[in-house]
Amino acid sequence: MPQNEYIERSIKLHGRRFDHEERTRKREARKVHTESHKAQRLQGIKAKIYNKKRHNEKIQLKKTIKQHAESMNKQKSAEQPVQDGAVPTYLLDRENQSRSKVLSNMVKQKRKEKAGKWDVPIPKVKGLDEADVFKVLKSGKRGAKQWKRMINKVTFVGEGFTRKPPKYERFIRPSALRFKKAHVTHPELKTTFCLPILGVKKNPSSPMYTQLGVITKGTVIEVNVSDLGLVTQSGKVVWGKYAQVTNHPENDGCINAVLLV
Repeated sequence: MPQNEYIERSIKLHGRRFDHEERTRKREARKVHTESHKAQRLQGIKAKIYNKKRHNEKIQLKKTIKQHAESMNKQKSAEQPVQDGAVPTYLLDRENQSRSKVLSNMVKQKRKEKAGKWDVPIPKVKGLDEADVFKVLKSGKRGAKQWKRMINKVTFVGEGFTRKPPKYERFIRPSALRFKKAHVTHPELKTTFCLPILGVKKNPSSPMYTQLGVITKGTVIEVNVSDLGLVTQSGKVVWGKYAQVTNHPENDGCINAVLLV
């Protein structure tokens, strides 16, 4: 292992914290206040260097916003077209202007595709309380340790998953509530297929549920669609696609989902 790569090695071996995404998001949100506080406290040459750097960043941000803004701009046409017939005196010295949109149709189309990429059948989902998802398991005779949790909801674990020894296991995912397949409906074909689950992309209730593989209503899962014969524009076979769960799997005993086309 190269020197100073112990952090990357630790992440590969043991993974990240369950609340890593949430902490990162909060750190980004606090960044504005931290930078403002720093700018007010710095003095001398350090303050000059820091303010120059912030000034350049703001200019770059404004340029980016200006590029993305949809507005009409007037441009002077290079060549004056020869008009047929006589032109009035008050129009002789007027320059012709051509109006053109800053954004081309292709850019607009790409933006629409990007915006519609994450359109899901169920946009709003009721949040889940931890008391509903986790059941406290008291272990030990004398101490009655209460740090173990049993997951009450349907979960997905990958191939070759092995449980940790009971002494180190914090979250228990019961075998009876583990699912490997889902009933996925193709919205355009109006047909339902039983497809293997590849993984849990996002559980809207919590990043921790996503990492644990908890599947509830509104969860976006990745399914194997190789059997459907879907191909890309270049002719390659699509292996996995996302689908959103539309039912309560723990109540129904199966996972029903809609493919995100």
